[in-house]
Amino acid sequence: MYLCCGDSLFDLFVDDGTPAGATARIALAGGIGGSPLNVASGLARLGHVSRYYTGLSTDLFGQRQRDWFAQEGIDVSLSTSTDRNTTLAVVELDEGGAARYVFYKDGTADTGLIIEDLPASLPDEVRVLHFGSYSTAAQPTGGTLEAFAAREAGSRIVSYDPNLRLSVEPDIERWRALFGTFADAASFVKASDEDIDGLYGANGEERFVADCLSRGVQLVCITRGANGASAFSADEDSAHSSGVPIQVVDTVGAGDTFQATALHWLGAHGHIGDGPGLVGRVDLEAMLQLALKAASITCRRQGADLPTLAELFS
Repeated sequence: MYLCCGDSLFDLFVDDGTPAGATARIALAGGIGGSPLNVASGLARLGHVSRYYTGLSTDLFGQRQRDWFAQEGIDVSLSTSTDRNTTLAVVELDEGGAARYVFYKDGTADTGLIIEDLPASLPDEVRVLHFGSYSTAAQPTGGTLEAFAAREAGSRIVSYDPNLRLSVEPDIERWRALFGTFADAASFVKASDEDIDGLYGANGEERFVADCLSRGVQLVCITRGANGASAFSADEDSAHSSGVPIQVVDTVGAGDTFQATALHWLGAHGHIGDGPGLVGRVDLEAMLQLALKAASITCRRQGADLPTLAELFS
């Protein structure tokens, strides 16, 4: 039912356990990552048929990625195989568990997709395509994904999370242009308060929501970390839900968890049909509460370790 598209990388976490005085050494612990990739994993763990489209390297990291996709039950048969290297992201956490990223992505597998790499058609059972993060800004993949979203928007639901990565593309005007293109194709848009500040400036949330709805987006969500989230629909409904009080280990994958769980909720409650738009009136508060609960589980664990359906309802 779901096809997520874009980032496919290895996160290399800086290990703070490096011995004192070993200033020339940095200990790194690796893990497979990528924002839409995390969404695909979250959907698979919530019991859905989950597919992923990206450029997959034949290098050491790419082989590990293929093994991980198989382990997670994510179908990558639509992806493109290449001998380009895998993208790497060095991740450092601050004292509050928030992540800072440095990307090494020039000429890599997931940033090198061209129009000719797109699948000629999609299986009928794919009803939702999800896009977001640095792969939409890195060329030529960004232009390829823009074309993919535009091509499929007339027959399927498009989900979008801008997930700005200014270390990949520092030009905020480029991100604003991308946001417009993908929002024009999308039925569901989710953005963090930090992303909205980058796109619209301080106090820009009302303009963000209005802009999305004016472009035909049916459902808009804003996540605010520990301060919860809000949702707005095209039928002028809205809801706000507080965050779940927890002891945060780190926030890696929290927004992706929210996105995956919201998409799960929409599918489970009959809002995803055979056409390009969401079906029926969405219970925004119920959706927010489940998505925030899922994100709180991820934040209690290290890395983007998204919850299973059993964990979410235990």
